[in-house]
Amino acid sequence: MGVKISSRSILIGIKEYILMTFGMFCYAFGWLQCVLPAGGMGGGAAGLATLINAVIPANIASFLTIGTLVFIINVILLALGVMIVGWKFGIKTLFCILMMSVMFNIVESDYFPQGIMVRMFEEVAAGDLLLVCMGAASCGVGIAVSFMQGGSTGGTDIVAMIINKFRTVSYGKVLLGTDCGILISSLFLTTTVSYGGVDTVIEPLSAAAFARMVYGFIMIAVIGYTVDLVQSGNQQSNQILIFCKDYESMAEMINTKAHRGATLIDAMGWYTKTQSKAVMVVCRKRDTSTILKLVKEEDPNAFLTVGSVMGVYGQGFDALNKA
Repeated sequence: MGVKISSRSILIGIKEYILMTFGMFCYAFGWLQCVLPAGGMGGGAAGLATLINAVIPANIASFLTIGTLVFIINVILLALGVMIVGWKFGIKTLFCILMMSVMFNIVESDYFPQGIMVRMFEEVAAGDLLLVCMGAASCGVGIAVSFMQGGSTGGTDIVAMIINKFRTVSYGKVLLGTDCGILISSLFLTTTVSYGGVDTVIEPLSAAAFARMVYGFIMIAVIGYTVDLVQSGNQQSNQILIFCKDYESMAEMINTKAHRGATLIDAMGWYTKTQSKAVMVVCRKRDTSTILKLVKEEDPNAFLTVGSVMGVYGQGFDALNKA
């Protein structure tokens, strides 16, 4: 029996790959137009590629660009990953890895206008720091957009999968460890940075080298925050638990006045040993204050807890998209 492919599913697939391409462009743009011109540094495959590009001879570096090195590193890691942990990488991950290399080479080429972001901040006292933050935010947007479409940038993610094959270590610790190793290694590099039309040589273990390492840690933090913000910023909701005597009236009030659903959960206060029910409400953060006000009007003695949830999927909230 053949699989029917609707025009809608084709359009959704095209949209996903367009967005992943855009995400990889944002990543390459932030890295090459903001972070590197400001003397910054980062982790992942792009950071390792930057290290290699800086230590190889200039005539070879002109051929082995950062984009090409990113592709080579990811291919090697992919091959190791397939041999060690098996084929767990989807076609979207392969597409993102390929497009990352393509976008790096496009943004790095002479056909792309260079120094756009540098010229915007060259008159600002803290221009280099702002450039690093802007670049990190752009990279974070690119990563988040790719994640939301089911893609992955590979790199240290694959390293984490390989390590977890032999030892249970959290992905966060592996990623942080590899990124820190790359940033510390950058202290021993001699690189030339073009900023504001002036070429500056950063010597090993110099103040500029330490500043570059610090910028790298700032970049990692900004990328992590941006990814979380983009992925869950429009999905963040609150879960409210209401403990009161007349829970039925409270649930009815939530339905009729707040126009939200409510769920009754069996509960027992251990101090009073009294059986009761808790009213659970899930709502958007913007609706939380309204619900709390209504609860206070209904029962001033009600006991409440409010907790943040990363995402809520289903009727009345976001659709659960297939990866």
